[in-house]
Amino acid sequence: MRDSAKTKRFLVLAALAVLALFIAGFITGAIGAKFLGREEGVLPEPHVVLPPQPIFPGDALEHFVEWEEHPEEVEAPFGPFQFFVSNTLLSSWITTIVLLLIFVGGSLKLKMVPGRLQSLLEIVVETFVTFVEGVAGKEFGRRLFPVIATIFLFVAFNAWMGLIPIYQSLGFIKDGHVVAHMLRPAGTDMNMPLALALCAFVFVEFLGLRHLGLHYVGKFVRVGSLKRGVSALFRGRLMDAFQGFLDFFFIGPLEGFSEFARVISFTFRLFGNMTAGEILVVVSAFLVSFVATVGVYALEMLVGFIQGLIFAGLTLVFATLALTPHAEEEH
Repeated sequence: MRDSAKTKRFLVLAALAVLALFIAGFITGAIGAKFLGREEGVLPEPHVVLPPQPIFPGDALEHFVEWEEHPEEVEAPFGPFQFFVSNTLLSSWITTIVLLLIFVGGSLKLKMVPGRLQSLLEIVVETFVTFVEGVAGKEFGRRLFPVIATIFLFVAFNAWMGLIPIYQSLGFIKDGHVVAHMLRPAGTDMNMPLALALCAFVFVEFLGLRHLGLHYVGKFVRVGSLKRGVSALFRGRLMDAFQGFLDFFFIGPLEGFSEFARVISFTFRLFGNMTAGEILVVVSAFLVSFVATVGVYALEMLVGFIQGLIFAGLTLVFATLALTPHAEEEH
């Protein structure tokens, strides 16, 4: 009975705290400010910047700030041969370092009776190995596992780290306001999804060529279909000839186009979802702070997991198809 009373008391206090935070967030947010007759809430109106912001060297940052303020007068800072460290590139490096520290630290001193970190990492690895082998089979599962797991962990961790409150609070201040954030999730920069998509594309094509050799090229250049079409044409079998020519001149090039189209679909799917999530977090914090933003954060954690799983899962499926001979794939 005492435990039940304590539990009820705790739940009541928690509900009151949540209600108080919601009321405080409503009052300090932009919606509450309009109801109370104020011009704006506690937080300034969000300013969404889609291009990556250079943070090093300092000249690149100053050039970027001037270009944002006077885009018609100042030359664009993103030249083809201009190298700079952007906030999204720095975020990618930090994500990579964090993942290396976690997995290297958890595997340095392996024990028969694992500790918490080793147990967690073993669960993650076993889950991914089972997932990959379930799609590609045991023959190719271990071969595909490192790339598939790396893609998922990088995409998911980069999205989750961007939700840490202090992560995007660091920045460079000019005239009392932040002109550039030091860190920003790499998924909101189209360069990172494009780089991942190109890596997945090269990985899939390399697997197909290495495993099937020139037979893999036959998936796109169907010489056999052309030969059957010409042979059927001389024999007067017009329908078979039409099917052979159609397979060579249309189906084959369409297969090749679909391979390259994956790069575009991969890039814009990840970029669009990550950017939309960042905008949603900023807008929710601006309109109603505290409690409303917590729900959006939970949604974005789920979105980061799903996007990593989709990117890695599609790469796994395409890699499995690339390892499948063309005749078996048609069957």
